[in-house]
Amino acid sequence: MAAMTRPLLNRRLAEFGTTIFAEMSALAVRTGAINLGQGFPDTDGPEEIREAAVRALRDGRGNQYPPGPGVPELRSAVAEHQLRRYGLEYDPDAEVLVTAGATEAIAAALLALVEPGDEVIALEPYYDSYAACIAMAGGTRVPVTLRPSEGRFVLDLDELRAAVTDRTRLILLNTPHNPTGTVLTRAELAAVAELAVERDLLVVTDEVYEHLVFDDAEHVPIASLPGMRERTVTIGSAGKTYSFTGWKVGWVTATPALTTAVRSAKQYLTFVASGPFQYAIAEALRLPDSFLDGLRADLLAKRNLLSDGLAGAGFDVYRPAGTYFVTADIRPLGATDGIAFCRALPERAGVVAIPTAVFYDHRDAGAPFVRFAFCKERPVLEEAVSRLKALGG
Repeated sequence: MAAMTRPLLNRRLAEFGTTIFAEMSALAVRTGAINLGQGFPDTDGPEEIREAAVRALRDGRGNQYPPGPGVPELRSAVAEHQLRRYGLEYDPDAEVLVTAGATEAIAAALLALVEPGDEVIALEPYYDSYAACIAMAGGTRVPVTLRPSEGRFVLDLDELRAAVTDRTRLILLNTPHNPTGTVLTRAELAAVAELAVERDLLVVTDEVYEHLVFDDAEHVPIASLPGMRERTVTIGSAGKTYSFTGWKVGWVTATPALTTAVRSAKQYLTFVASGPFQYAIAEALRLPDSFLDGLRADLLAKRNLLSDGLAGAGFDVYRPAGTYFVTADIRPLGATDGIAFCRALPERAGVVAIPTAVFYDHRDAGAPFVRFAFCKERPVLEEAVSRLKALGG
């Protein structure tokens, strides 16, 4: 049998191999290390929401194909959530689309809205699927780097403006921002909105960590700013807020024209997904605000525990204003290569982290940074902090 001589993977995806999450999770299993790499909670969400999923299964709701746009109960709940939280009014029948998690929503939005050769601006470091989805759409990735300054990672608005060309199609935002934990301020978002209106750009905004904000940080949906409702695709998800990442329930809110465009791509990806879980998440979105208050308080305590522990171990720590990730600088420990550091960390300290450099086009800018997740049970974090003390010694 003659061997294939042509490359099997198309050139758009040639730069993408196995994700760093798969590599580091496998390393955690092999070494028995505590996995603070991948961002998933180690406890399930509210019992009443799990029971709502069971009830839907038993009642035969969602066991067959749900409607293409999502079940009406969830679309209505999403619309109610956007109105109640942010004053954004969406028609659940024409302006809400349910997806298989936020990752599918990002993929469908970019496949639908980006033509080959279009430039897409993304804030680096960025969630790794952004780069792959831009590539699959045939777009050109244009990174604008968030740079560390006074304890947070900051968007340089002049750099953003300079990145826009006549070929720019859209800006891909993420706030609260993974992996840096930055929450873009109202002033920063207003400047982005002004630029989008001035240059007639679309904005796709990933807001899956919208409820995970701390201290005096405020999540402001860019769609709520002047001129942005008609040019913004907002992406949300249940996984991060309600600790049901395996259910893969996400959504898009946008104008009818944009929602229809995204659905035209989405229907050829999963078609539909997560049937019974959609009914349960509809109930989750209607939980009282006390649930979110309790979630934030719990995560804030864990953020402080891990941040203090990392600082005690010798890291320079960027305490996040949002998400459930802490970025730490390894240079005070005498290291400069985050990838090598993370590959060695399980053997050195019995803890797994993610090297932030893999989320950059400009790898040198991210080389000394690593990311730890604090969405774990407190005893797990306490044990991880105890193990990491060995680095300081």
